[in-house]
Amino acid sequence: MDDIVKAALRKWPDVPAARGWLGLDARGQWWLRDTATQAAGGFPQSRGSRIEHEPLCAFIGRNYLCDGAGAWFFQNGPQRVYVELEAAPWVWRIDDAFALLSHTGAPAQWRGAWLDEDGRLFLDTDLGLGLVHSQDVHRAAQALEDGRWTLSGELRFEELPARFNYRLSPAALVDRWEQAAHAPQPPRPPQG
Repeated sequence: MDDIVKAALRKWPDVPAARGWLGLDARGQWWLRDTATQAAGGFPQSRGSRIEHEPLCAFIGRNYLCDGAGAWFFQNGPQRVYVELEAAPWVWRIDDAFALLSHTGAPAQWRGAWLDEDGRLFLDTDLGLGLVHSQDVHRAAQALEDGRWTLSGELRFEELPARFNYRLSPAALVDRWEQAAHAPQPPRPPQG
């Protein structure tokens, strides 16, 4: 996490979280989802605007974390911005030496490989589960054929979040500020 973000957290520790405003697609691209986009439907059916500014994408990537409930978020200064995931919390790129690099630029170590019912390849790593980028499926297939990696098995896409502890859509999570705002209030005594 960036030092400027840590300083903002110390200065303003109680900023409510934002949900539904940021998405991560299956190609590792960030999407900004305004109110109209969110009203039009969930992610990825209603994507929003792709974030193309490279320094902003790098800042998001450096401050991309997971909470204890498996919800991924971008720590934007003092505010958590929860991320809607199309497929998984990570998208893996594979280089010619079969090294893994995430969509944020973080290196990872392979632990297992899983296919879903659509034939998409997910890799379990020391950072967590991620989808192999569509442009690197041929390298992943080569790693499997060469015996560098082994296929751990097949799982239905809907089983992956529970198995690997992540949430595709943390928008439904309620934080303590929302709980306080919607908590039942004790009856007030009559005035008069």
